[in-house]
Amino acid sequence: MDQDRVDNGLRRFESLCRERGLPLTVQRREILKALLQRDDHPTADQVYGCVKERITGLSRTTVYRVLETLVRLGVVRRLHHPGTSVRFDGKISRHHHLVCRKCNRVIDLENRSLDHLELSSMRLHGFQVEDYSVHLVGVCADCGRKSRPTS
Repeated sequence: MDQDRVDNGLRRFESLCRERGLPLTVQRREILKALLQRDDHPTADQVYGCVKERITGLSRTTVYRVLETLVRLGVVRRLHHPGTSVRFDGKISRHHHLVCRKCNRVIDLENRSLDHLELSSMRLHGFQVEDYSVHLVGVCADCGRKSRPTS
């Protein structure tokens, strides 16, 4: 965990709440903090499991609503991968993902060449790209080891 990333993310969130007149609730702060402390791209249920002990009376519905608010504010990203539950990413800077088709693990991938893809052909379809991340699907190292026959 990168404590500077967590602290900066929380400060940015607090500033956005003040700018937009949005209440800075304990639930919002703790859910964001839990996301910023992880790099495994948790589902909403995993976030709920992580914070339910810290916040008395917290419901799954509240976690889902808070996550949607954090996505709308741009402090969290929603990740969609075929065949998996929606996951959330507290790292909002440009990066890409490796997705394991066996265990559904999502791994961050920093790759500058992918950061600068030529996307002008999208205009032919009348589509204006606002942001993107590349998702490469395959088998992670752990699943690869498990599937190899032992000698």
